[in-house]
Amino acid sequence: MASLVTTPITSLSQLDPEGVYTYADYLSWQFQERVELIRGRLFPMSPAPNTFHQQISGALYFRLYGHFFGKSCQVFAAPFDVRLPISLKKGQTTTVVQPDLCVICDPGKLDDQGCDGAPDLIIEILSPGNSKKEMREKYQVYEEAGVREYWLVYLLDREVRVYVLNETGKYIGLAPVLEDEVLRSAVFPELEVDLGMVFGG
Repeated sequence: MASLVTTPITSLSQLDPEGVYTYADYLSWQFQERVELIRGRLFPMSPAPNTFHQQISGALYFRLYGHFFGKSCQVFAAPFDVRLPISLKKGQTTTVVQPDLCVICDPGKLDDQGCDGAPDLIIEILSPGNSKKEMREKYQVYEEAGVREYWLVYLLDREVRVYVLNETGKYIGLAPVLEDEVLRSAVFPELEVDLGMVFGG
């Protein structure tokens, strides 16, 4: 009986962009390009973020790390795999994302591969390469998975939009926080981020 030999996936071009994949497939791929899976569908990630994106990401990480240092919650920056327990395919995870930043307070969700479950806070920094479809899909899966608070950072507008889960599991959008204001987390009331410091240097 001939053994089934599978061709290793070494290039993103070998994959069907309309295919549906699982986390097991994701782990087997051997190409350099970064991708996310949302309900099993492929979302290639943008090339390396620009300098401003990285400056904002670093400034936010610095402030979050300082706030949570010595506490039970941990802060992680991309690339860091977050597997969300939605839209399983034959019992396997089909949603794997790499948010720019996330805060995880339950150590039981952490393993050698990243986070298995919903973080308490996710921060995404919008780049020109982010598609509207991608952002809509992420909003929906973060809500469905139970991510308690979601920050969307708009680089061009220099503002942050905050979404918080209500008691029915739906996101409520708060008023945009502008670059000269202080962002106060709803889930972590003691967490305050001076956006003037973040956007201004």
